[in-house]
Amino acid sequence: MAKLTLDLHPIYNRGRTIEAELHRVMDEAEEKRIKTVEIIPGKGSGQLKKRVLKFLERPDIKARYHRVDKDAKNHGRLFVYFRF
Repeated sequence: MAKLTLDLHPIYNRGRTIEAELHRVMDEAEEKRIKTVEIIPGKGSGQLKKRVLKFLERPDIKARYHRVDKDAKNHGRLFVYFRF
């Protein structure tokens, strides 16, 4: 099964870049009809993960995907699932 991965570690402190990358990976998943996107905000203080979840909760973004799962074994990782 194809999956896209977005690792936010290298850009954790660049707000606009983070949002742009989140948009890019969502667009790419839709374009290529990839059902799963793995987003890695990392463990850290949890601020980056909160920011990613906040982005995913926006009505315009939420309408684009089916559901979000937090990885039970690794809290520094999220999965976004699409319905195609």
